[in-house]
Amino acid sequence: MTQPDSPPDALLVRRVLAGQTDAFGVLVDRYHARCLRMATHLLADSDDAEDVVQDAFVRAYRHLGNYHERDKFGGWLMRILVNQCRTRATKNARYVALDPETHTASLAVSPSDEQFDRRAELAHALAHLGPEAREAIALRFTEELSYEEMSVITGVGVSALKMRVQRACQRLRTLLTEHLPS
Repeated sequence: MTQPDSPPDALLVRRVLAGQTDAFGVLVDRYHARCLRMATHLLADSDDAEDVVQDAFVRAYRHLGNYHERDKFGGWLMRILVNQCRTRATKNARYVALDPETHTASLAVSPSDEQFDRRAELAHALAHLGPEAREAIALRFTEELSYEEMSVITGVGVSALKMRVQRACQRLRTLLTEHLPS
């Protein structure tokens, strides 16, 4: 994620803690798109996602002194983001159903009609998963995280996450099979 000529995350964090607050802007630029993509997958509402991402960056900035360099900054930030998404979902008292048009717009630049239809079907199927299953799918396949990284972010054990992903994939398969034209 770091450009060859760009300073590593840990160095940027040290700079921010030393008073060079503009260095945090580099971290925001580096991780904003990833955070927004994840929040959109988890909350299924672009306005809520934008708010949560902003809240996560503010929270990360305020608690930067708690960051340990042995951790990956991206993982630490994602843990904050996932917690902010959970808080928002709790405040909303539900996870909002995905809008396939909004959701698929973030998945492709210019898909063919067939690709768009498949993505819309997937978004519709994802909307029928529970929040924990959708979170596991998003972390595993959208962010391509290992189960160990997912465990650090969610606080859930690796074996439980493997089971969530497996069950979510089975449920998605069932949902997608039910909607395939005969």
